[in-house]
Amino acid sequence: MGHVAIEATGNPLPDETLEKARKSDAILFGAIGHAKYDNDPTLKVRPEQGLLKIRKELGLYANLRPIKLFDDLLQASSIKPEILQGADILFFRELTGDVYFGEKKRSEDRTSASDLMIYHKYEVERIARMAYEAARTRKKRLCSVDKANVLEASRLWREVVQEIAKEYPDVETEHMFIDNAAMQLIKDPKRFDVVVTGNLFGDILTDEASQIAGSMGMLASASVGDAIGFYEPIHGSAHDIAGKGLANPLASILSAALLLDISFGLKDESQRVIKAVDATLRQGYRTMDIATKHTANEFILGTDAMGAKVLDNLN
Repeated sequence: MGHVAIEATGNPLPDETLEKARKSDAILFGAIGHAKYDNDPTLKVRPEQGLLKIRKELGLYANLRPIKLFDDLLQASSIKPEILQGADILFFRELTGDVYFGEKKRSEDRTSASDLMIYHKYEVERIARMAYEAARTRKKRLCSVDKANVLEASRLWREVVQEIAKEYPDVETEHMFIDNAAMQLIKDPKRFDVVVTGNLFGDILTDEASQIAGSMGMLASASVGDAIGFYEPIHGSAHDIAGKGLANPLASILSAALLLDISFGLKDESQRVIKAVDATLRQGYRTMDIATKHTANEFILGTDAMGAKVLDNLN
C-alpha cells in the first residue's frame, strides 16, 4: 500500500491488499507518504489516495484521536506546562466527506482549481452520535467545530449537530468556528473534552494538538465504522529518517492499545500497554523528538531500544 504499491503495481491500494483488509477483524497500520510525491504535486497517482480509498471501501467514517498527555512529557511541548497539565481531549474527525472526496477541477489553462466541500446529512448524523455517546462516558461536554459563518457545508453540519444534541440533553454542547478553535486549543486546551469536526478541520486541529502531547510521535488514532477498525499513528512515514533508528515508536504502540480496546474489547490489556508506555517515560527514556534536556535523568534511545523498554515494562 502507498509508495511501494505504486512502484510495484501502479496502484496505491491494490485489489489484493483491499481484499486482505476486508477479511480482517482489525488493521494495525504503519504510516503512508513519500518525499517524491511531496516535492512533485503534479503526480496523478499518490500514496495518500490508497489511504482515502481504504477508509471509503471499509466504511471507516470516524477517526478517533485521543490527545493523551503524559505528565513526564510536560516539558517536551513548546506550550507552558501549567497550560497543559490536566488536558485530556478526544477528537472525532469525520473521514468520508469534505473536500478530500468532493469533485476536483482544474481549468484548461491550469491557472485555477477547485475542490468541492460536500457533506450529506447522514454523514454528520452518524459521527455526531458516536461523539455524543463518547461524551456521555467522559465529562459530558462536546464541542462541534465548523465554519458556519462562511461555508454552506458547515451550516448543514451545525444544523445536524443541533438536531442530534436534542437526543443528548445530558451533554453540554458548544459550537465553535475553526479559527477560534485553533486558537483556543493552544490558549486553553483543558476547556475541551470531546471535539467533533469535519475531515479537513479535523486533520489540521489534531496535528496542532500534537504539541499538547509533546510530539506527533506520541499520538495514536483509530478509524472506525460499523465493522473493521483501522489503527495508525497520526504521523507520516518520515522518509528523511528512515532506517536511522530515530523514529518514535510510541504512537504505534499506543495505536495497538486502541486496537485492543475498541476492536476486541480488551480494556485491561489496553490499559497495560498504556501503563507500560507511562512507566517507560517515568524512567526517563526518550526518543529524540521528545527529549527536553530539562533533566539529567533523560536517556535518549533509538526506535528499537525504546520499544524494548516498553516491552520490559509490560506486566
